[in-house]
Amino acid sequence: MKAIVQSGPESIDVVEQERPSIAADEVLIQVHSTGVCGSDAHAFHYEGGYEWVQLPRIMGHEYSGEIVEVGDDVDSLSLGDRVVEEPTQTCGTCFQCKSGQSNVCQNFSVKGMHRNGSYAEYTVGNPEKIHLVPDAVPLEHAAIAEPLSVAARTVLSQSNLKPGQTALVEGPGPIGTLVASIADSIGAKVLVSGLGQDEKYRLPLVEDLGIETVNLSESDLSEVTESFTDGIGFDVVFDSTGHRSGIELGVEQVRKGGEVIVVGLPGDASEIALSPVVRSEVSINTSYGSSWENFEQALNLLEEGVVDAEDIIDTSFEVTNPEEAFSAFFRSETSKPVFSFTELSDT
Repeated sequence: MKAIVQSGPESIDVVEQERPSIAADEVLIQVHSTGVCGSDAHAFHYEGGYEWVQLPRIMGHEYSGEIVEVGDDVDSLSLGDRVVEEPTQTCGTCFQCKSGQSNVCQNFSVKGMHRNGSYAEYTVGNPEKIHLVPDAVPLEHAAIAEPLSVAARTVLSQSNLKPGQTALVEGPGPIGTLVASIADSIGAKVLVSGLGQDEKYRLPLVEDLGIETVNLSESDLSEVTESFTDGIGFDVVFDSTGHRSGIELGVEQVRKGGEVIVVGLPGDASEIALSPVVRSEVSINTSYGSSWENFEQALNLLEEGVVDAEDIIDTSFEVTNPEEAFSAFFRSETSKPVFSFTELSDT
């Protein structure tokens, strides 16, 4: 089989490898479509806290596919099932797992980083982490179930956003776009902020989804907040920038008694004046990964057409030239690249 393998910093190749074998409690999945995540892009550069990934490694963890082999001990899945898989393996025995917080398991393992991933024609799946894709959802669309589950957790599990409230989503990357789509779908009044680098692709994409945007390279956010919220401030600010400035700016735009939800990984420590935050009783919360329930929510959102996957995914990049997708992602010239491995199967 062909696979996209990283061998070093910014060094990836499409190579021929043996089709993986499965254990009795596993399934083999023929990959249909697989997406590029921000973490994949950082791992490609081998920076930002991803230097621990042992190389070489088949990358990728956002994918959809079809089961082509079932282990002898597996009775919950069948040949031909259309599936997606939660990428994080959890231990089930640590305090967090036993307390219903398996998304922050102490002994987690991530597909495509700790073990080989989905940038290949075939990948090994864990039945306990697999979800069936509804018949109405194309596998190409189902490939974004994982990032959509992250966005679902952010909005539906970790925030208190209600219909009719205002929400600011900082950062029009893939998670920000999906967070904005879900927030908009529940009846919130949503604004997405971006920078000059986002004006050609990412902000127009959000606008095409019917959601308002602001380019912070051209407009003063405080003035926009004043107008957008009638001088009150946003009920909820979602920070998906992945930069410390996001939370710093967020606490300035949220209303008294509102909340800031951080879903991006800001890296460097933020400098926040906490006294005004305390006096305003602003809640600062975080959101990381997703749960089984969030994956089911994501698939339901796709099945009902609540999230417009067709407009969000970008299938213009070839499996045979993966570097182009990573480079375009970092230049903000795309939002959610999705590789199709069916093209290789057809050749």
